[in-house]
Amino acid sequence: MADFEAYKSRYRTVRLERQDGILELTIHKNGGTAQWGAAKGGIHEELGEAFYQVGRDPDNRVVIITGAGDSFLTEFDAEMGEAPSAAYWDRIYKEGKDLLQNLLEIECPVIGAVNGPAFIHAEIPTMSDIVIASDRASFADKAHAPGGVVPGDGVHVWWPMLLGPNRARHFLFTGAEISAEEALRLGFVAEVVPHGQVMDRARAIARELTAKNPQMLRFSRVAMTQHIKRRMLDDLGYGLMLEGMGIMSMMGK
Repeated sequence: MADFEAYKSRYRTVRLERQDGILELTIHKNGGTAQWGAAKGGIHEELGEAFYQVGRDPDNRVVIITGAGDSFLTEFDAEMGEAPSAAYWDRIYKEGKDLLQNLLEIECPVIGAVNGPAFIHAEIPTMSDIVIASDRASFADKAHAPGGVVPGDGVHVWWPMLLGPNRARHFLFTGAEISAEEALRLGFVAEVVPHGQVMDRARAIARELTAKNPQMLRFSRVAMTQHIKRRMLDDLGYGLMLEGMGIMSMMGK
């Protein structure tokens, strides 16, 4: 079992705070808006590791995932890591599986508090049990096909589950944006609230949940994510390898 005091300050890109069993996990870059990068020891590695530790700590009764500032994740870090190679992709393959599989191994309710646009790894907050979005939020996958990269790191699994196969393929091929209000209509966002009130609403829901029996919450989370785990187990590693081969082919290797 994990000890919160031992892991809470371990990460440079993930801030962890807990009160009354409610753990808030905030992605960031030096305290400001998060930037996505694959450098060794960066957010690509740290976030999956943080999910692992959070999932092993039974004192976490509800988890809220959010971003710092006015956007969830829209920018890449200039420090992206070394040039792609077989050794590099071996690391990315492992971290990519850890990222989503460890998120799904968190056995307590997870709330996604989408504080603004989520254009990179929008699957992370939307894989939560309850998704609360700012009225300024929007969702897209601009990290893959728009830049010539195969969308194989789990987005190829998750978005067809949310949007249906045809809408999802359009979404992933084009980088099209879905507004918070449309996401609410489509059913993958539970509530849209005024900008700046996302965390207040997420905390209110978390407090309501912590009043319930903790075993009931954990067992319900496990029951309702089992089919998602199965899909990820079947297709995530395969998609990551296709993504890696696509990147290497662009480099002429």
